[in-house]
Amino acid sequence: MMKNIIEAIKISENDFINIRHQIHQHPELGFDEKNTSDLVAQKLSQWGYEVHRGLAKTGVVGTLKVGNSDKRIGIRADIDALPIVETSGKPWTSKIQGKFHGCGHDGHTTILLCAAKYLAQTRNFDGTLHVIFQPAEELLYGGKVMIDDGLFELFPCDIIFGIHNMPGLKAGEFYFKEGAMMASSDTIHIEVSGIGAHGAMPDKGIDATIVACYIGTALQSIVSRNVSPSQAAVVTIGSIQSGDAPNVVNASALMKLSVRALNNEVRELLLNRIKALVIAQAESFGAKAVITHVNGSPVLVNGKEATDFAIEVAKELVGANKVHVNTPPLMGSEDFAFMLEKIPNGCYMMIGNGDEPGFCNVHNPGYDFNDNCIVPAAAYWAAITERYLR
Repeated sequence: MMKNIIEAIKISENDFINIRHQIHQHPELGFDEKNTSDLVAQKLSQWGYEVHRGLAKTGVVGTLKVGNSDKRIGIRADIDALPIVETSGKPWTSKIQGKFHGCGHDGHTTILLCAAKYLAQTRNFDGTLHVIFQPAEELLYGGKVMIDDGLFELFPCDIIFGIHNMPGLKAGEFYFKEGAMMASSDTIHIEVSGIGAHGAMPDKGIDATIVACYIGTALQSIVSRNVSPSQAAVVTIGSIQSGDAPNVVNASALMKLSVRALNNEVRELLLNRIKALVIAQAESFGAKAVITHVNGSPVLVNGKEATDFAIEVAKELVGANKVHVNTPPLMGSEDFAFMLEKIPNGCYMMIGNGDEPGFCNVHNPGYDFNDNCIVPAAAYWAAITERYLR
């Protein structure tokens, strides 16, 4: 039965490869995915879905109800691109300079569309399917905005799933992890204020650049001295901006941080220690520091029941030798975590994008989604829907 799904979906493989290439050539950034949303909505309407638009500006939800069961499943794909110049050299390279599907969301969107078409044609299930196309995942809060706009009030789900391609893992094979699978992510800005002066008279000022450097050094003590060695945590200072001239004591400096953890208690510890340390360090120099929490997403935690179910379906579809459990967690982040907070009975998994020598990782200018993943991943969404709603 499972093999029949793969064979049926493979018939239209070339059509969906062309759709993937079309989306890839016309990338759109978070909350501006107008053409992508139009394409998704048009296809879903054509196949008989009830289509809802407008959540998180450009989000699209397609609903297909079959039979009389009150069971409800949600499957989510992200649709946004990255502000990166592509260098892959593929014939379907981005036509929009500085925008690029460098994370494979063009593939994720295509996979869910492919599954949606098959499920609409076969209708071999009893219950309600919600296919959720989410904007602005790369901003790490598009999912939260959809939820805040009423996603799960309008489209209740008993269980929810999401998937991401992953270079470095075997193409078309599935990878699972119960519990914490991806890290929280918090972006923090620190504005340091001192007193400007001539570089030849440093005693007349309070050097914000020096203060920022000391703050940066002190921040490295948080993971090494405040976090248990058995826990994973990262504090990255990605940017320090201060002044332009060599002979100036700068009055201000801006620091930009990325903070990650695989445990929500550790996350809170990091955020609290950063605040306390930054304020105290700045005051020790007579300077001031203002901390802004720009955005953040929680740890992505997969539910046990949903993960066990997802693994079982994958083994039936592709065989146990292509299904990997207890996959090591990633310090990368995903705002599907917000959906799993709301619907804990859910699972986010990986499909390998290929591990051939010289592969490009996501967010690399040379990356490209592997089209060979479309059929197995779409078949998986179809299989998991039919199994849950049978």
